[in-house]
Amino acid sequence: MITTGAAGAVEKRSPAPPPLIPREILFGNPVNTSPEISPDGKKLAYLAPVKNVLNVWVRTIGGKDDAPVTRDTERGIRRYFWGADNAHILYLQDAGGNENWRLFRVDLKTSDTADLTPFENVQVRVIEHNKDFPNDLIISMNKDDEKLHDVYHCDLTTGALTLVEKNPGNVIEWIIDARLKVRGALASLSDGGFDLLVRKDDTGPWKKALTWDFEDSSSSGAVGFTKDGSGMFLLDSRGVNAGQLVKMDLSSSKREVLASDAHYDVAGVMRNPDTYEIEAVSFIKERIEWLVFDKRIQDDFNRIKLLHNGDFRVTSRNDADTLWVLSFSVDNGAVAFYLYDRPQKKGRFLFYHKPELANYKLAPMEPVKFSARDGLVIHGYITYPPGAVKKALPVVLNVHGGPWVRDTWGYDAEAQWFANRGYACFQVNYRGSSGYGKKFLNAGNHEWGGKMHDDLIDGVGWLIKKGIADPERIAIFGGSYGGYAALAGAAFTPEVFRCAVDIVGPSNLITFIASIPAYWKVLIADLHKRVGNPETEHDFLVSRSPLFKAADIKIPLLIAQGANDPRVKKAESEQIVKVLSEKGIPHEYMLFPDEGHGFAKPQNRLKFYAAAERFLAKYLSGRFEED
Repeated sequence: MITTGAAGAVEKRSPAPPPLIPREILFGNPVNTSPEISPDGKKLAYLAPVKNVLNVWVRTIGGKDDAPVTRDTERGIRRYFWGADNAHILYLQDAGGNENWRLFRVDLKTSDTADLTPFENVQVRVIEHNKDFPNDLIISMNKDDEKLHDVYHCDLTTGALTLVEKNPGNVIEWIIDARLKVRGALASLSDGGFDLLVRKDDTGPWKKALTWDFEDSSSSGAVGFTKDGSGMFLLDSRGVNAGQLVKMDLSSSKREVLASDAHYDVAGVMRNPDTYEIEAVSFIKERIEWLVFDKRIQDDFNRIKLLHNGDFRVTSRNDADTLWVLSFSVDNGAVAFYLYDRPQKKGRFLFYHKPELANYKLAPMEPVKFSARDGLVIHGYITYPPGAVKKALPVVLNVHGGPWVRDTWGYDAEAQWFANRGYACFQVNYRGSSGYGKKFLNAGNHEWGGKMHDDLIDGVGWLIKKGIADPERIAIFGGSYGGYAALAGAAFTPEVFRCAVDIVGPSNLITFIASIPAYWKVLIADLHKRVGNPETEHDFLVSRSPLFKAADIKIPLLIAQGANDPRVKKAESEQIVKVLSEKGIPHEYMLFPDEGHGFAKPQNRLKFYAAAERFLAKYLSGRFEED
């Protein structure tokens, strides 16, 4: 609406805000999600709630015989997959968020559920399974030494576990060939890099194929062996800035560059399940961009793009490779899932993960970029309140965790929540974020609370200079590293923010590094290089720890923590809460006794977001949903 003021000036006003989107829709369980086709292509599995707890359901393709096949009543199942034998569903589950994953097997004929790894304080990782060995599964466990994951073979029929390969003390990743044999390994080095080790068969001696030094370690790694085992596909940034996809002959070490970009790392690699050759590669720029190699799927990709306007991924394929499960993500709507029939060249809509979102006005996510104070170009996204004039808005700086990941375009529940409540959501891929090449990621080394934080502050300054942000109504919000950034914002730059929200963020980098999970110890050199070494850089880490500047905090904080968090222990929150209490600094503290690094249970998520919504409304004058 446009009105004329007393002096005749034209004033632009925002229209009335759209209805509030209920927190239950944004942060409750999805209605359906994570579909996966059975190996024989006859059934579809997916996640859906049973009494508000996510479980695995199965139905016949084209049928209406949907039924749950798992019976979890606590945290809900988030990670599952089909057994290659078509007879079992397998899933991983921990206790209270402790990340000591156990592997469970469900027999689809008898409905019997078996805990295949009934070991206390042991973490299971699923490494490989394939259709040529339907009864076999390769996993790793830190059963004998909490610091090291050894390789085991699991018989899907009997559940029998057999030790296959002992970890010599430095292996951070095992690589399995097409015959399910252990033929590759990534071994950590004292300088933070790692060696790629290979062998001709599963009993031969290990030989070093190549070394990635610390500078290249972030943008390099193994994709897998070729079908015949004579070569490997790798992500490799040696000699270039961004991680390329290469094919290396193991006998000659000759490399062939298959896909590269000057500024962006290869993000995803799609391989043929029969030949193991490369079919397509993705780069995540402002949005996902695909580069197709195999002409046999080019027409499929062309037709898939006509199904939906979102960024798509192929998430599951049947053994015959005639059926693909697709996910489509858009910024202003629910995630959509389709079943694509390759022979028929047709897609069938399956479901939206949260169909009720269609009843509400969602906001687009706009890519932006700005220059940091040292000239480095920083990319990010802004999601504005629907219909709002982009002027003098309250802003929530929503900082991603990791920090060695990045924000991407697509559906983001928090971005939509902030926008719906009247705030501009600003997401910054600060230096140290991944995907933008090794120079950008390595620019974040030793910059926790330094230049990484400067990038956030420079982004806020950019918004203020453009007139978008109201400088008196800016909050900083985040989880994990984002939680650390929120604490740093409150302690180091309290004049910039009106309030801060920290979710499972470390407050003291010395105690944080000292208390990492035992199985992270093989990566300790990398952590020292990227964050700092408490033994040699104690004073430096003190200077970058919000705890030691907590007395300088002048803004209110909301801090939320999972009691069982194995990555950022609850002491990280409680030691700074203690200082805030002693100094009389306004704060709220929420401790969830049945959560870990983030909140898996919907009732806990809803409790947290209800508190955060009221907290932000109190200090930024936004909207909130009445309880």
